[in-house]
Amino acid sequence: MRSSDPLAGKGFATRAVHGARVAEDVPGRPVNVPIYQTANFGFESADEYAEVINEQRPGFVYTRLDNPTTAAFCAAMALLEGGEAAWAFGSGMAAIHAAFAAHISAGQHVVCTQAVYGGTYGLLTTVLARFGVEATYTEFSDLAAVRAALRPETRLVYAETICNPTLEVPDLAALAQVAHEAGCLLLVDNTFATPYLCNPLTLGVDLVIHSATKYIGGHADAIGGVVVGAAGLVDAVRRLTIDVGGILAPLEAFLLIRGLKTLPLRVERACATALHLARWLEGRAGIERVLYPGLPSHPQYALAQRVLRAGGGVLGFEASGGVDEGKRVLDALRLIRRAPSLGECHTLATHAASTTHRQYTPEERKRAGIADGFIRLAVGLEDPEDLIEDLEQALTV
Repeated sequence: MRSSDPLAGKGFATRAVHGARVAEDVPGRPVNVPIYQTANFGFESADEYAEVINEQRPGFVYTRLDNPTTAAFCAAMALLEGGEAAWAFGSGMAAIHAAFAAHISAGQHVVCTQAVYGGTYGLLTTVLARFGVEATYTEFSDLAAVRAALRPETRLVYAETICNPTLEVPDLAALAQVAHEAGCLLLVDNTFATPYLCNPLTLGVDLVIHSATKYIGGHADAIGGVVVGAAGLVDAVRRLTIDVGGILAPLEAFLLIRGLKTLPLRVERACATALHLARWLEGRAGIERVLYPGLPSHPQYALAQRVLRAGGGVLGFEASGGVDEGKRVLDALRLIRRAPSLGECHTLATHAASTTHRQYTPEERKRAGIADGFIRLAVGLEDPEDLIEDLEQALTV
């Protein structure tokens, strides 16, 4: 009798290649989304292959085009942000680049918040500028200034829910109205706020972007980015990515899905500790000012109370004495780590002028409100009193 196993009688090499197969028609499903660590997918016929790759029926062909693990992450992000669709990338900067490139062309113009992440600033000034895209930077707390910056060729307005690193909180609903009246799209980086603290799409924003490396992943072991919004806008981003790459790998998608499960708990803890530290730092000798959206002294405190569930897990303070003193305080830290990024379990400190915003000239930093001694503190999950003890000794050395 002929065996029903198609591998029966095949050579060792053939069995080695084809022997590991997914079990079908058996009870039980995995509780966690599996890692589909494969570059490509096979088909029963040429017609089935053609129909899937031409999007005439659902399925997966090649992981650069889509992957079940990555698709599960995108679906979760769309659900959390209240968007129709989402598309994931290998980094936050890849997501920002794709969101821009899919919706702007040579000769068009971007109005961007004055205080913006240095990587985004670099993308606009050194990459997109070479392709004929211009950008104007202005103070987004001043809607008249935003209107004045708009041109007939303006296509995009770009903001951050909580600005990096000045922690300014723009009025996204008002910005959306200004942008839409001018026929522009409003794109917002929601990394600092996370979907747990704010859902910009509900305020009229067109596309929301995350560096998923930060709070979404939460453990500093995966790099990723994601764009969320209306299906048509996200599809334009998706189709661009098919051509240029930059996709999120399935292993990273799995890690980011894992991070989402504890996102509310981690963000709540970080916000509570950040507020505690901000209150402790405010008014201390050797500190010019403390910036944190949860403090009444913050310029947009009332607005932050309306649009954010809490003040976020990042605070900033200006050390008296400029660049040298800012670096000295960082060097004196013993528990808090001198490292980039944010949103992970460790508390991380960064001297903005020499690291995250090194792309800015001193004059540009001044216009953006980034003082020479400014330190960004991305709060982790340690005991608050231990962090205070470390800051105390660093500030008094």
